[in-house]
Amino acid sequence: MSRPTTIPEYIETMPEAGRPHLRQVYALLRSVAPEAEEAIKWGAPFFVEPRFLFSFAGFSQHLSFAPSQEVVDAFRDEAEAAGYATTKKFLKVRYDQPVPEALIRRMAERQLADVAARETDSFW
Repeated sequence: MSRPTTIPEYIETMPEAGRPHLRQVYALLRSVAPEAEEAIKWGAPFFVEPRFLFSFAGFSQHLSFAPSQEVVDAFRDEAEAAGYATTKKFLKVRYDQPVPEALIRRMAERQLADVAARETDSFW
């Protein structure tokens, strides 16, 4: 099987149990950043403008949403209080949990604002 070149193709390569979650997150991020370029970079779906906005990725039991470390830090307590795991740069959503749409939307909107306010054109 060839490597996916679009986000919908990427989602179809993921475990069947995770595809509904991945489709839901994809639709949500598209609604937050409709002008962003969609790409597969480093094997994961990315939204760029051309600077990095956010990415997400599917795994066997969960998905990860990756805005920036600063955004994850800002929402970490809320996410963990709601039962979602976080790492330094990711929000993790198990496939047996509902997708926290409101939380991911706020995180994505914050990331968009942070990127727009940056004075550098650096990708990261």
